[in-house]
Parts: sequence; structure tokens; C-alpha cells
Amino acid sequence: MSNLSVSTWSLHRQLGRAWYVPTEEGLQDRSEPTDRVELMAVPGLVASHGIHQLEVCHFHFPSVDVGYLREFRSELDQHNVTFYSLLIDTGDITHPDEVQREEELNLIRGWIDVAGICGAKQARVVAGEADESDNAIALSAKNLGVLAEYAQGKGVRVSTENFKKLTQRAAPLLEILDRCDADLALCTDFGNFKGDTKYDDLAAVLPFATTVHAKADYEGGALMTEGFSLCMTLSRSAGFEGPYVLIFSDKGDEWSHLHALKDEIITHL
Repeated sequence: MSNLSVSTWSLHRQLGRAWYVPTEEGLQDRSEPTDRVELMAVPGLVASHGIHQLEVCHFHFPSVDVGYLREFRSELDQHNVTFYSLLIDTGDITHPDEVQREEELNLIRGWIDVAGICGAKQARVVAGEADESDNAIALSAKNLGVLAEYAQGKGVRVSTENFKKLTQRAAPLLEILDRCDADLALCTDFGNFKGDTKYDDLAAVLPFATTVHAKADYEGGALMTEGFSLCMTLSRSAGFEGPYVLIFSDKGDEWSHLHALKDEIITHL
């Protein structure tokens, strides 16, 4: 279905808990020493399960050599899979030190370059690691705008998410969106708001969402349908019509759970 996507985070164990980090010598492989699916095989894998949109975590790339990235784009094209978003989990655009903050921005720019070469439609940037404050919100809005302008030249749209410290509640996230003059997309993750205010926060931000991370809670290996159904109801009430990205990171067979999650989503569409 065209409105369903999947993230490589859901395949983290199948990828051998792949985690590549930059060093002076290039990307260092911190993956577990287990047999694993290679990232290059993922487009064909997701297509074989009837899904034709993909999000990729930045740390799942084993190489950022242009040749590798072009080959990955070719694999996406071959299997008719749209690279919807590169999830850039690194870089703090609200770092308190100005020099370090510019280094963080340059790091993110490098990953936006990767997104452009691979043909990704979007690159998700974390809004910030700072505690909530007016200064942090201002920095986040400003630098998301700076990055959005840079990404536009690469054919990529920047998005952000209710993810990590600064946007763990709806209010600062909405303030950032309001202050940012750029064409900024928003990913709303069902699982990232916590506590008694979770559903109120989701209801507040879902009207602005361009994509949803459809993450459920599990108990004893079973999907807890009541809470997930409420999240889906909120998204439908908000008029959301973008991609639902299947997110699964609990124990058990990934694809069995991803298909069950897909079926649960479809009942609400």
C-alpha cells in the first residue's frame, strides 16, 4: 500500500544491530558479529513484503562513498521503493557552544548530502538536545531553517520529530514549527510522548504531521490494541493522510509483528 512505509530501525536486529560511526579513518563498524542482512539488500526485502517506501537510519549506512550510495539508489529504483526519509540521529543543533554547534551543523549537512545522492525525499533532523528554554527553541527554529535551505539545494526536504530532549512535549515542538520560516516537515512518533499527557500532546501535533511513526506498545509479545487504536483515531481525526511508517523494536520475529501492525493500521483507514 502506498501509504505504508517501514524504517530500518524495525530491522535493526536483522541488520545485525548495525551501527556505523564516523572516525578519522572513515566509518567504523560497531555492528554485532552476527550473520545479518546487508543494507543493500533491504530495498528488495521490503518490496518482497509488499512495502514500497523506506526510511533509513543514518547509522545503518556502512559507507558514504558516492559509488556505494549510487548503487543503493539503483537498488531502490530496481525494486520500486521510494526512499522517503533519512533519519539523521546525530548532531545537536542547540549545542550551547557556538563553535561546536557549527561542527554539529556541518555533520548534519554531510548526511543531507547523503540523502540527496540516494534520492531521499526528506532528511529528518533532531530538533535539539537542550533543555526546554526560549533560547533553545529559538536556536532550533533558526538552525532547522538554515538546514532546510541547504537541503533544498540537494532536492531534499528537512523534517523534524517529537524526538529527544527539546521536543519531549508538544508545546516546544509547536513553538519551533511556528518560529521556523522554512518549509519544514514533521514526523510524529506515536511512542515518543510519555506519561499522562501523551495523548493530549499527540492530538496537539498530529494536525501538522506529514508522516507518522506507527509504533505500538507490547505486552507478552502481543500488540496492545487499545492504546494504538487511540493513536490511530487521533491521527485520522487530525486529517492525517501521509505515510504510516511501521516501527517495531520489541522481541520476536520482526516481519510477523510488522505485518500484524500493518493489519491493525489498515483497520483504521
